Amino acid sequence: MTHTVEKIGGTSMSRLSELKETLFIGDRGMTDIYNRIFVVSAFAGITNLLLEHKKSGEPGVYALFAHNDSNHKWQDALDDVAVAMKAAHGELLTHKADIQQADLFVDERILGARNCLIDLQRLCSYGHFRLPEHMGHIRELLSGLGESHSAYVTSLMLQRSGVEALFVDLSGWRDEGDVCLEKRITGAFEGIDPSVEMPIVTGYAQCVEGLMNEFDRGYSEVTFSHLAALTGAREAIIHKEFHLSSADPKLVGEGAVRKLGRTNYDVADQLSNMGMEAIHPKAAKTLRQAGVPLRVTNAFDPGDPGTLIDDQPADKPAAEIVTGLDIVTLEVFEQDMVGVKGYDAGILDVLTRHNVRIVSKTSNANTITHYLDASLKTMRRVERDIAKLFPAAEITSRRLAMVSVIGRDLNGLSILTRGLQAIAKAGREAIGASQGPRNVDVQFVMDRDSMEDVIKALHAELIEDVPAHLSRAA
Repeated sequence: MTHTVEKIGGTSMSRLSELKETLFIGDRGMTDIYNRIFVVSAFAGITNLLLEHKKSGEPGVYALFAHNDSNHKWQDALDDVAVAMKAAHGELLTHKADIQQADLFVDERILGARNCLIDLQRLCSYGHFRLPEHMGHIRELLSGLGESHSAYVTSLMLQRSGVEALFVDLSGWRDEGDVCLEKRITGAFEGIDPSVEMPIVTGYAQCVEGLMNEFDRGYSEVTFSHLAALTGAREAIIHKEFHLSSADPKLVGEGAVRKLGRTNYDVADQLSNMGMEAIHPKAAKTLRQAGVPLRVTNAFDPGDPGTLIDDQPADKPAAEIVTGLDIVTLEVFEQDMVGVKGYDAGILDVLTRHNVRIVSKTSNANTITHYLDASLKTMRRVERDIAKLFPAAEITSRRLAMVSVIGRDLNGLSILTRGLQAIAKAGREAIGASQGPRNVDVQFVMDRDSMEDVIKALHAELIEDVPAHLSRAA
């Protein structure tokens, strides 16, 4: 257990030249460069072009191909991907021969993908074959192009700088037969010695499990966590372009936030629930069960150890993070609900069928309220299905926000009381608030326009200005 497995996200990858001077090489001697395995994401924006834009929903190659509006549209979009890939590595690679190799790599992969899609369309023109049955495989094929490209370019750049970098392609490109994720990783690492080589590994791994079926675009963290567990890594490290801090520094100020330094997987799960993923919960589970600690660092601050995430409890109670999320509330009221079973199960069945993520829920005698991470378009469908199920119920949806105060141990801190007082002092109103008996998070619900002010107020009260009685309670 002498090596680490380290993941770099897409935004950081686009600053690869800087990473070479800080993370990959920096002031390290050649003996200190190795015993590190890097898992890389696609360059920023490439996966959006290949699939669809993550935020705006603008269609990429996959979405255009799926709708089959025009063969020209998805083929033109694939051409745009090739142009974007070449532009990305053209800014990073400095040697002409390396640029030519990278260009040839892109041309070969893009041509292969194009031929595959054309052949599939031709095959599905026969009645025995249905295109929808293959769209999951197409999504994985296209997505893997981005990680393969970035890993290949990274290895070229490091080799030019004298590093024994090794391109490790887990994408299954032109591979015969499916294998499970474990065999895909162990097979690729046969004969690799991290003590004298630096493996640069694709964030996407092709396997029979089909990572995108469950994780969609969170697959790179699953690859990363399994690689760390299977190779017995000393630590798993995620490099971001910022430190894991007590709040968004752009919101509360650079001087006000505090780097966490240390927390546990429980807090990481709560962050994920609030849409602020330090790591995907399933990936965290893999690391936790394998006994591999996780570290989150700032890729551009190499001298700082970042934040260690393990399974240890806090030394003393403290609020660690304040974060917020836009939500939609679904309120189901029926006067005759009290004492009757089946309402909870029925509502949950509808939400599951529409793939709606539940952030939190509350209930009383005749009302069940779910706080959801969903679009209003999806909520209209949910409301229609629940109305059919419970015709006498009053069903309402509202666009609100939730702010959560999170910590490994919040016992004895009066977070709920002090939080409500801080919100009122800031001139805002909490529509709802809740705290579970485990005391790892306290949730406040308010109008969306109030969310930023509430985050600032709670951060100032509970983290920036820790009063004397809190120190004594600790």
